[in-house]
Parts: sequence; C-alpha cells; structure tokens
Amino acid sequence: MKLSVFFRIFRRLSSFAFFSCLALILFCGSSLTGCGDSNLSISPSSNTPKEIRDNTPLVLVPDPSGIEVFQSELYSIDVSNQSKGYIMVNYQGNSEKIKLQITTPGGVPYTYLVTRYNQWVTYPLPGGDGVYNIQLFEVADLANDLYAVVFTQELDVVIEDQLLPFLYPNNYVDFTPQSEVVNKGKELAGGATSDLEVITNIYNYVTKNISYDTEKAQSVEYGYVPNVDDTLATQKGICFDYASLMSAMLRSQGIPTRLEVGYAGEVYHAWISCYVDEIGWIDKIIQFDGVNWTLMDPTFAAGSGGSEYIGDGTHYQVKYSY
Repeated sequence: MKLSVFFRIFRRLSSFAFFSCLALILFCGSSLTGCGDSNLSISPSSNTPKEIRDNTPLVLVPDPSGIEVFQSELYSIDVSNQSKGYIMVNYQGNSEKIKLQITTPGGVPYTYLVTRYNQWVTYPLPGGDGVYNIQLFEVADLANDLYAVVFTQELDVVIEDQLLPFLYPNNYVDFTPQSEVVNKGKELAGGATSDLEVITNIYNYVTKNISYDTEKAQSVEYGYVPNVDDTLATQKGICFDYASLMSAMLRSQGIPTRLEVGYAGEVYHAWISCYVDEIGWIDKIIQFDGVNWTLMDPTFAAGSGGSEYIGDGTHYQVKYSY
C-alpha cells in the first residue's frame, strides 16, 4: 500500500463506521451560501455520537534529494520526486528575469515567473501521468520581453498517488511544518468530526477574518506569489492570497486541495476543489466569482456526488490547477 494512502486511511479509520451511513443522513437540500457575516455550519443530522477527527497536522515536505538532477552553473533542476507529483528548481544565475514553463501531458503550458533565486522552489505536476516538457528561459531582450531557452527536458512521469500534487506545498501554496498556518489549521480543525466540517471551519474563518486589500490589488505585479503566513498575520490580502491560505490550511490537515483557475462562461473565475476520502473530489466547493467567495453547502456536495455547476456544467473550464 502506498505510504500516503496508508496515512489517509489510518487517520480516518476511527470514523469509518460513521461515514458508512453518510448517505442516509446528509441528503438535506442544495444551496450556496455567500461570505457575509453569518457563518456556514453543518447541522447535526443524527443523534448518534460522532468521534472527533484527528487534527494532527500532516505536512509533506518536498525534498531535493539529488538522485536525478539536471544542472549547470546557472541552475539545478531536481526531478528525483517526479513520481510524487513535483519537481524543484534552484536558479543560481543573475538574469534580470527568469521563466519556468511546465507543459502537461494534455498540452497545457504552466508558465511561472521565477522570483526566488539561490533557493529550492517546488512546482507541481498537476496533469497526471504522461510526458511533461520542462523549459527554463532567461530574458534576452528585457525591453521587448523576449526570452532564450537555457534548459529543456521531457519527463515521462508516473505519479504513485494522483492526490500527492495537491497535498504537497508548492510555489503558490507554500508552507512548512513550522508555518503559522499549520497551527491555525490545526486549531480550526479541533473538535471537527469530518473533513467536511474542517473545510467549513476554515472557509468561515478566512472569509470572516481576512479583509480584501484593495490597495494591494491595484499595485500587484505579474509574477506575484502569495505568502500564507503574511496573509494570516496581516489579516488582509487579494484573491490569490485567500485561495492560497485556504489551500495551505486544508492540505496541512491532510485534505487534498486543488487551487483551480479558469472560466465560468466568459467570467474569469477561481475555485477550490477538495478530496474527501468518503466522497471523492468535491468540485468547486469554495468559489470566487471575481467579487465574492462562496461555499457550496457540504451536505449538498455529499448528496449530489460533488456536482454543482452553472447550467449543465459545460460553462466551467479549468485552465490551471495548483
């Protein structure tokens, strides 16, 4: 049995009996609740005592182990843990602008502006199994934003557990076992009896306590990378900060979480999808429509098999998953 799968099964084994009858007690309607002053909570639906979920943090730590590395005097690209759903890059040159592009097996190019030099940065492999193309670019003409390829490599990737890319920290959802968001996630998960309650508690905390930073939104530049502990400390941020903070706390609680960006019709839209062992992927459980955050009613998500769409679902088009 894969180690990551073992940990998820082990930590939820005590609540297995409860979830075996989930279908009988959770089909209680459908609604979307906005992010106003009132909290969304899961109402008790049974008099049967529920066991408290283990809220011990499970933080996976990326490791540039050096087993398989491509390097030069300018860069080191460690692909040793591609089977765990990530690669790590350490740029050691002095170019004014660097870009990393990871093209998935489905042909989707993920382009990152490298903003941290002389340190290892983790990037996910979010497209499942198959051939990825990795390219690193240095700026050749800054005025015209032209780049030269300094590294290119194909990787034939087989990921040992398809949930791993959405459990590990990465460039946009960056945290460590020592991060304050990990302690906060543990606190918010305290007393919860299910992953769905943890999701609800974290959503309610973030939307009630983090205020939107209009000034930052007007000045943020291309290549911005969220700092989850800074967002938690200042209690303010932009949309990317909200999504990254929620994702970090959920992942630190062992809940696989995809931070997804795409379109709902013609509207640029963001959402967070979570994997719950007893249900599977709950798509778009936390959504941002460009103005407001909303939380899908977790009981409806369970009862509907995780489906909640605008229209028949074809309006939603995921561009990127982080």
